[in-house]
Amino acid sequence: MASTLTTKDLAFRAAFQANARQERINTGKVAAALVIFLMPAGASLDLVLYPDGGTRNFFLILRLCCAVLASGIWVLLTRPIGQRYHRSLGFLTALLPAFFITWMIYDQGGPASPYYAGLNLIILAVSLVVRWDALESLLVVVAMILMYVVACVMKGPADQLNGDFVAKCIFMVETGVIVVVGNHFFNRLRFREFALRYALDAEKKLTDLRNQELADAYQKLTEQESQIVQSQKMASIGQMSAGIIHEINNPLNFATTALFTLKKKGKLLPSEQRAEYEDIVKDIEDGIGRVKNIVSDLRTFTHPNTDILDEVMVSDVVASALRFLSNEVKDKAVIEQKLPAGQTVRANKNKLIHLFVNLIQNSLDALRTKPFPNGEQPTIWIEGRVENDVSYLIVRDNGPGIASDHVDKIYDPFFTTKAVGEGMGLGLSMCSRIMKDNRGKISVRTEKDKFCEFTLAFPGKT
Repeated sequence: MASTLTTKDLAFRAAFQANARQERINTGKVAAALVIFLMPAGASLDLVLYPDGGTRNFFLILRLCCAVLASGIWVLLTRPIGQRYHRSLGFLTALLPAFFITWMIYDQGGPASPYYAGLNLIILAVSLVVRWDALESLLVVVAMILMYVVACVMKGPADQLNGDFVAKCIFMVETGVIVVVGNHFFNRLRFREFALRYALDAEKKLTDLRNQELADAYQKLTEQESQIVQSQKMASIGQMSAGIIHEINNPLNFATTALFTLKKKGKLLPSEQRAEYEDIVKDIEDGIGRVKNIVSDLRTFTHPNTDILDEVMVSDVVASALRFLSNEVKDKAVIEQKLPAGQTVRANKNKLIHLFVNLIQNSLDALRTKPFPNGEQPTIWIEGRVENDVSYLIVRDNGPGIASDHVDKIYDPFFTTKAVGEGMGLGLSMCSRIMKDNRGKISVRTEKDKFCEFTLAFPGKT
């Protein structure tokens, strides 16, 4: 049934023909190698059957000539030009030894020569080695029988064309019939076997594809589940933060009003007390300003409108991210910024802050695992540039880098090299998703034990 169904499949036919072609080339080389070896080896028969040195030497020359020609065929079958004509070369491989054997039959003995058995061996080889189809096998068998008959008739004499000669011809014909019929049924079996194997391979590929689709779907569901959990957490933080922000803003406004009053009252102080008083007021004003910035960052970070893209000032995003990580960064790493004045990217500010928090946090975690001898300091560089209407933001650290066999996996959800309990492996996966949401790209460049550098590319205005 498999062969009936697949004979109409063009892809199957192409695959079968390619397989059959390669098999013919391979068996053709095997057949040529057998001729190269067996023809000269047959000189041992000449030594036994023909005491005359002249005959033996002549037959040896014939055998060596056949071996040399077969060597040429073998070489051609290893080259593209020879493989293009593998069918013709296959016929020559069978007919070459047959021709030289019939020449030896003609030279010595004619119908009485025992070398007709060599032709039978070649006919059997057509069945056992090269495995041609029925028509090709029939043509070769007929050609060899005709060569034998012509050699015997030309050699004569007529009284030797007797029953023994006819029996030999019949024996060769019967051997040929067995070979032709055997090759016919063998090829049918080979076709069915290939069809079944092809169908099995196709089913396996389809199963592997479905398994991969299921694995991808499961991974997406898992990632979406983690995103929903994260979104719910952020929503809860947002609701809680709204109340906290409201509660903080009231006393903050009172403090700001009181600060304004203190500034006015300071002008009434004696000049020798005013400088110290103004320094204290300035410290209070800076502290209130820091609280205001924290409240503003918290309001932005938990803002629900995360799908809106705006022109975002890069320096503001980086400043917000660093404020969120101020306790982590303090006394643990040097932060060096090189951002062009006024550089902006089209993105969602909240998501971009989240992205920078993740990247800087990853750098801090990596720097923590690397020793820094010879006075080198753990450092994080944050740079920006604009090239060909594309804005690039770069976060680089001089940490241990990423192993080469991990680079292709770092954006996969739940992939992490951290110890259990230190990370879920979602940070860079979220970074990749955020860049896609903002129509940008994220890439990494790293060298083991030297550095790791993430580049964010944002397209210009369209």
